[in-house]
Amino acid sequence: MSQSIGKEFMEKTKYKYAEASAQEKGLPQPPLELEWDENAVLIDLPSVDKLEVMNMDLREAIETRKSLRKYADTPLTLDELSYLLWCTQGVKQVVSRPATLRTVPSAGARHAFETFLLVNNVEGIKPGLYRYIALSHKLMEITTESGIAQKVTIACNEQEFINSSAVTFIWSAVVDRMKWRYGERGYRYLHLDAGHICQNLYLTAESIDSGVCAIGAYDDDAINNLLGLDGENQFVIYAATVGKRIH
Repeated sequence: MSQSIGKEFMEKTKYKYAEASAQEKGLPQPPLELEWDENAVLIDLPSVDKLEVMNMDLREAIETRKSLRKYADTPLTLDELSYLLWCTQGVKQVVSRPATLRTVPSAGARHAFETFLLVNNVEGIKPGLYRYIALSHKLMEITTESGIAQKVTIACNEQEFINSSAVTFIWSAVVDRMKWRYGERGYRYLHLDAGHICQNLYLTAESIDSGVCAIGAYDDDAINNLLGLDGENQFVIYAATVGKRIH
């Protein structure tokens, strides 16, 4: 397809089936990150510049990667958790649009996700539910109530390997952050972007002698309610467990 034909095709088909997006209407864009309680307990994560991980060939990581549902009792270190968070949603730069440039691709650099963590076995962190504050690379404590891991497990159709994982990543989609630019078509991009994030988790876990199992089977209402999400403007879109390999 020549450049001129390609341009003509794009102009004829561009969102012809949808109304103008909020961006096209000149409406202000949603914030790059949801607000959070500044009085909440925050945990500073180790700087990624100082993290040391196994030097693994990319091809080896791709060929070794497989879903893992049984984990050793060995905890993740705080360094390793910091590394996994950085590789899945780390902010490399905030540019003037404004937008964030991160360690994963996203349609229009919209990066419409917030990361929640169910921590079971990480050195130096109480078991509980946390949220990753990506712009400042910190963890915010949500709850350390007893039994929270079992509640998440039940919400995820009682997949018991959640209980034995070191940590479970739970990604929520902030719909307006994507729809602002792409309108209804943004729902497609949310699901594509979720795949980018989880694949990064799979591959980077290989370099810390760990495995991952992606989770798409969960009770939407149960897991959204557990995280305090309305299920419409923000909802859980994907999850994945992580844990050390058994040798």
